[in-house]
Amino acid sequence: MLVGFPPGGTNDLMARIVAQKLSETLGQPVVVENRPGASGVIAAEALARAAPDGYTLMLGSTGTNTIAPALSPKLPYDPVRDLAPVGLVGIASSALVVNAGVPAANVAELVALAKTRPGKLTYASSGSGTTLHLGGELFKLLAGVDIVHVPYKGNAQALNDVVGGQVDLIFSALPPVLPLAKAGKVRILGVGMPQRVRAAPELPTIAEQGLPGYEMWTWYGVFATGGTPAEIIERLSRELRAALADAKVREQIEAQGAEPSASAPAEFRALIAAEIEKWTRIVKSAGIKAE
Repeated sequence: MLVGFPPGGTNDLMARIVAQKLSETLGQPVVVENRPGASGVIAAEALARAAPDGYTLMLGSTGTNTIAPALSPKLPYDPVRDLAPVGLVGIASSALVVNAGVPAANVAELVALAKTRPGKLTYASSGSGTTLHLGGELFKLLAGVDIVHVPYKGNAQALNDVVGGQVDLIFSALPPVLPLAKAGKVRILGVGMPQRVRAAPELPTIAEQGLPGYEMWTWYGVFATGGTPAEIIERLSRELRAALADAKVREQIEAQGAEPSASAPAEFRALIAAEIEKWTRIVKSAGIKAE
């Protein structure tokens, strides 16, 4: 099972959770192999070029499988034809987070503030072209506001500068900001899921606060090589769905700040198509270029 990112990150940990359980149910070892680089494109290309026999898989995610195609139309593989969806593993919400000193207690107040200060408010991200950068651009598009993007080389430093007040706000993964909010260092205005999340049900969604259609979350799922026979895909999908029904597996996924979410291959394929269309529209609207 290929992973396009270094060991220790969420993609890697999700892959290892799934691989361990599949090793048990398939009766043969499923080995995780990290091939980091180019925001997951290196691993995806390796999968695309592998034999379509179901023995090479990949743990993909929003950035690798839907944002990369939106940013780079000339990828060394066709993200739809060459990568065969097997099924979802889990989804993780983002959150709209402001420095404690920003005078906005909800999304409507932040939008009003941004409209009185066009080009003055700043938002941090873990880098240009990342999922959370595009989450900020989607917010700007739907809210009709001008907020300046400040890219960092990772989420940790970006979040530190929001806490310190060097940047006004950030679109961040939810788990790392929950303890900061409880300590009063930042304020979470809303989550990016279409519904409230189990980890913090008191937090409203961004969509329900006057921005219908705003969705910013990361999905994780398993892929095989395009052209893999349908019966193999279905076997893998069946085993994956069974793994996600296991209480221990679900507990491990939830520990990563994600919610287990199983799907059939057709459902997963439909999600990917919709996500590619959405992020392509946002990339074009914001004029973002791949770096």
